Amino acid sequence: MIFNSIDPERQRLENQRLGRQNWRLWGPYLAERAWGTVREDYSPDGSAWEYFSHDQARSRVYRWNEDGLGGISDEKQRLCFALALWNGQDPILKERLFGLTGAEGNHGEDVKEYYFYDEATPSHSYLKYLYKYPQAAYPYRQLVVENQRRSRHDPPFSLLDTGVFAGNRYWDVAIEYAKAATDKIHIRVSLFNRGPDDAVLHVLPTLWFRNTWSWQAAESDKPCLEREDPESGAWTIKSSHPHLGEYRLHGLQPAELLFTENESNGRRLWGCADSSAFVKDGFHRRVIEGETGAVNPALTGTKSAAWTVLTVPAGGMRRIDMVLTAGLESDPFEGAAAVFARRLKEADCFYESILPEADEHDRRLFRQAMAGMIWSKQFFHYDVLRWLQGDRVPAPDRRKSGRNRCWTHLRAGDVLSMPDTWEYPWFAAWDLAFHCMAFALIDPDFAKDQIELLLKETYFHPNGQIPAYEWAFEDVNPPVHALGALQVFRMERQQRCRGDRNFLQRVFHKLLMNYAWWINSKDKDGLNVFEGGFLGLDNISVFDRSLRLPEGYALKQSDATGWMAMFALNMTVMALELAVEDPDYEDTAIQTYEQFLNIANTIGGHTGTGVSLWDPEDGFFKDLLVAPDGRYHRLHVYSWVGLIPLFACEVVDERLLGKVPRFRALLDRHGGGVFHGHAICACPAHKNERGEHLLSLVDHTMLPSIIRRLFDEREFLSPYGIRSVSRIHAERRDLGVLPGIGQALIEYVPGESNSALFGGNSNWRGPVWLPTNYVLMLALEKFYRFLGDGFTVAAPDLGEKELTLSRIVDCLARRMTELYRPDADGRLPAFAADSPWQSDPHWRGHLLFYEYFHGDNGLGLGASHQTGWTGLLANLVMRCHGYDIAGFDTGAEAHPLLSLVDGGKPS
Repeated sequence: MIFNSIDPERQRLENQRLGRQNWRLWGPYLAERAWGTVREDYSPDGSAWEYFSHDQARSRVYRWNEDGLGGISDEKQRLCFALALWNGQDPILKERLFGLTGAEGNHGEDVKEYYFYDEATPSHSYLKYLYKYPQAAYPYRQLVVENQRRSRHDPPFSLLDTGVFAGNRYWDVAIEYAKAATDKIHIRVSLFNRGPDDAVLHVLPTLWFRNTWSWQAAESDKPCLEREDPESGAWTIKSSHPHLGEYRLHGLQPAELLFTENESNGRRLWGCADSSAFVKDGFHRRVIEGETGAVNPALTGTKSAAWTVLTVPAGGMRRIDMVLTAGLESDPFEGAAAVFARRLKEADCFYESILPEADEHDRRLFRQAMAGMIWSKQFFHYDVLRWLQGDRVPAPDRRKSGRNRCWTHLRAGDVLSMPDTWEYPWFAAWDLAFHCMAFALIDPDFAKDQIELLLKETYFHPNGQIPAYEWAFEDVNPPVHALGALQVFRMERQQRCRGDRNFLQRVFHKLLMNYAWWINSKDKDGLNVFEGGFLGLDNISVFDRSLRLPEGYALKQSDATGWMAMFALNMTVMALELAVEDPDYEDTAIQTYEQFLNIANTIGGHTGTGVSLWDPEDGFFKDLLVAPDGRYHRLHVYSWVGLIPLFACEVVDERLLGKVPRFRALLDRHGGGVFHGHAICACPAHKNERGEHLLSLVDHTMLPSIIRRLFDEREFLSPYGIRSVSRIHAERRDLGVLPGIGQALIEYVPGESNSALFGGNSNWRGPVWLPTNYVLMLALEKFYRFLGDGFTVAAPDLGEKELTLSRIVDCLARRMTELYRPDADGRLPAFAADSPWQSDPHWRGHLLFYEYFHGDNGLGLGASHQTGWTGLLANLVMRCHGYDIAGFDTGAEAHPLLSLVDGGKPS
């Protein structure tokens, strides 16, 4: 089945791709939190959380980006729209979400609100957001005090724990956006009183400009909002911006218009006079404190709101309708109901066409996973040089030698896929690569744009490093960008019947620079054994690997070396793909494959220490601690550190080898994985029945022993995926005394972190994480592609004595998607047994996508909205319905589940 132009959402994406229309002009780019970020930190000591707090956020102007409740903005975040609310009890206007800072939470930073990304299409033609707002006073202080009282061994204290939702005394505030055109957006706010009594709610739809003028030399370009007499509806706010042009926000129901300036309240913050009589927190002061002089009587400013006070009966609902449009229309509300109905129907059509045979649970999981991904597209703005210099205020001297000082070239002002919009409202390089593998299911063009963005000169370091994340751009994330690029290329080929060779060529050249950076920077002895700090795996090791070891000691990391072996093979296959049409790429394929062979040779113990990272007695890869006298000590840890070398696996076929005779000869010379006289890896001694070759760090003799550990429920296998640390470390904690380090301990911790490493807000010592599980499945798919049904392994804990690798991937995908499928008792494992998600109809259908999941019971943990890489659950749903996640389709036929249009015809 190949879809055609009848599918309107696919046609919108095609128009976007061809440059006919910019459906990305407006989107959910407004963060849930901008306070406490590095960008807003102008402190001398880099204490971002403490320097700009939630309490200051209502009164203090942001420098780099804005935040709001369920909001949208244009793609450069010049004009923003969001909701503000007041229940008549809170001490402050609810303009943004509240959460704890890293120091306040007993497990690091943590949002203390309930909000859900229920719907989204990739063109943003339809968006839906749900916020649950208590009718009692919001317990700000109680949340801080109780979490500070608790230790790391206690669970976090949540908003539900406070009792403010007792008796269903809360509001469901649903915000829907439906685009009639790229620059005309219908907005519907539905307010449901879930409580047993009539209740009053103050609603303030807010339109404002991000403050750009305070940092300019002149204010001649300052934008303006003003009241305008409406031609239709009850009120109109006119927006004039020198670059965005004119927009108008029209309201259908009566409201009192309020205006102020998006300027800091200097008197409240610093005890100094304000530059304007009207400041950012003017609406808070007007609505809650009754201060009429806090808003501009001239009805003009840079921040505006339409204040409505509604009494809603118990169990009842009221609605507010608005339109944000660039056009001049006599009746902007004409056809509004039809637009909402049409866009929702189109969203249904779009998602149902992808999974036509799925049941309601899989469809909901897929659709809400993708909605969370789309809502996590965020405007990211950060000019490091200006930030270091302090803009118009001189920077403290310490900042010039502090965070990100070597990244003065980085100038960001783009929409980026972020892990989430509150805990992690900034891009992280290795997260983003996984995001793109999920986005490629529905919008491969956006996925490609994201891959390329971090390789642009405004992000990519001249030395070849990809920026890690804004807290420390120089940190080392796993080198997965090439994997992301290759997978996006393959997934688009599955959909459009051809891959985008130009995209692959562009990213390949930049990734060669990144590859060289790794070779030159992280292999300090030149022995092809790599060191990469914590490599994104946070506290998985026996000590903090980002810290320096004692003088003369070195750590030879299985994970860093495994990641690099994978990187080398990714680059080799990319070069071979390009060589299909341009044989000049053969030289690079040879170079990167030779590098892979050298890495494999070192892992095998044939250079340097003379000791293999592979422990033949245990059948597992392990780190080596090398002392100044050359003696080595194996770290007997069973974790992802020893599984990651499995990821270095690729399959090449005759199509890729057709125009590379010297590369083919290289394969023949190393048949059987022989290199310098040693059998070091699974390089081709033979071809399978399709004429394909296997290139892999792990050979067929190693694979069974690794898999036996992987699929043993006493070790790695949990009911919901592969644990990050083997369960044997629940008993086997003591690793003895390591020279230069001291007593070494490793502990299986299936739930929340009990360690303060990296803020104590994540844990790789036992829970199930999506990204590593996903790459493991990709690797097993590749092994199955080569080995076929004839290769089986014992997997009694998966229900059968012997399974093919394809069946094993099936079982893993099923286990992980069952996090959000009802179990035998009708319970959703990702949520606590006593939570409203289990039975309350107003909660049950709204999913949260957690950072990671409990290694024994599947409970969602960590960041509660990190759909980012947890959005890969959408890929696993597809795998459960027959989709080849490894991307082996070679372009002969579009995948029936994921076909796209190209001018109404298959590409």
